[in-house]
Amino acid sequence: MIIVLTGIDGSGKSTAARALVASVRARGGRALLVNNHAGRRVMSLASARLGVRLPARLTDAVETIFRVGNVLLSHLRASRFKGLVVMDRHLHCQLALRHAKGLPRGRFLPWLLTRLPQPDAIFHFVLEPTEAHRRVAARGTDAESLDDLAAFDRGYRELPEFGGFIHVPASGTAEEVAAELDTRLAAASVTNPH
Repeated sequence: MIIVLTGIDGSGKSTAARALVASVRARGGRALLVNNHAGRRVMSLASARLGVRLPARLTDAVETIFRVGNVLLSHLRASRFKGLVVMDRHLHCQLALRHAKGLPRGRFLPWLLTRLPQPDAIFHFVLEPTEAHRRVAARGTDAESLDDLAAFDRGYRELPEFGGFIHVPASGTAEEVAAELDTRLAAASVTNPH
């Protein structure tokens, strides 16, 4: 089974992904966590240090190259793994970022989404941008403005695919969000047993 986690920065995707994989393994199951990052954290920190906002098309080009490479590698690993594969981010994230930056969807990423194995479920972590911004500032490992997070949130919500995502409230503690994800995963497994 392959699941994908999406959501804006600070929504707790990575923390919940690690907790879910640990929980499955603790119950004797097999689980693999793969990350489909695009280098946004490094670029946002570099931009903040330099005091320069990189052009949207340039950052999208760099992010897309890294994201596509990671997604392809993740699917290759998933094809060789028997158990639950948790993908932290996917191509939907890049499409939402494009929308947030006012860039067109393009043809390649939507085409590639139709060619890759379809995940059994896509879980979207729902969190108000103001709370996400507070969390991002508190962890101090990346630099995201509230406006950028709000635009990213709108970018997700306006994806044509968004209606098919399973929404996970992400305003609770890390433990509460991980438990909610586990519950929703169990429900999705019953609905879509693979």
